[in-house]
Amino acid sequence: MMLILLGVLILHLIILILLIVSTAASAWQIGGGSSKDLWYSCQATNGGVHCRPASNDDWIQAVQALMILAVLFCFFSLIAFLYQLFKMVKGGRFYFTAIFQILASLFVMCAAIIYTAMKPDDQNMTYGYAYVLAWVAFPLSLVSGLIYIVLRKKE
Repeated sequence: MMLILLGVLILHLIILILLIVSTAASAWQIGGGSSKDLWYSCQATNGGVHCRPASNDDWIQAVQALMILAVLFCFFSLIAFLYQLFKMVKGGRFYFTAIFQILASLFVMCAAIIYTAMKPDDQNMTYGYAYVLAWVAFPLSLVSGLIYIVLRKKE
């Protein structure tokens, strides 16, 4: 049982790291000597790299908010798991933790879908690793939430 709990905890920490990196990294779109992320749009020139804030469009602000919410809900889910692990009665299920983790996965999914649908169509730009990490974090956090629903505290 201890190995299962350790595995679930490690999976949760991996998901939290993926979410933090995908939210903060400057590589949602890359190519042509430039990169775009949720916060800045950077252009490499012969004099260095010049960055300007991301656009004030509603869709990018929605993606920013959803990714921040995903990180927060994943973190709160981790805190709830640790609290329930030590304070919950034997035989109890981790429903509260599961709800927070599933909400985090839904927030990531919505953010990635909005970014996919609304991103500017630059021919020389491709999706970067931060965008891919967001899509990887979605199924992992969903599976983690489903594991928390099934998981039960044993003696």
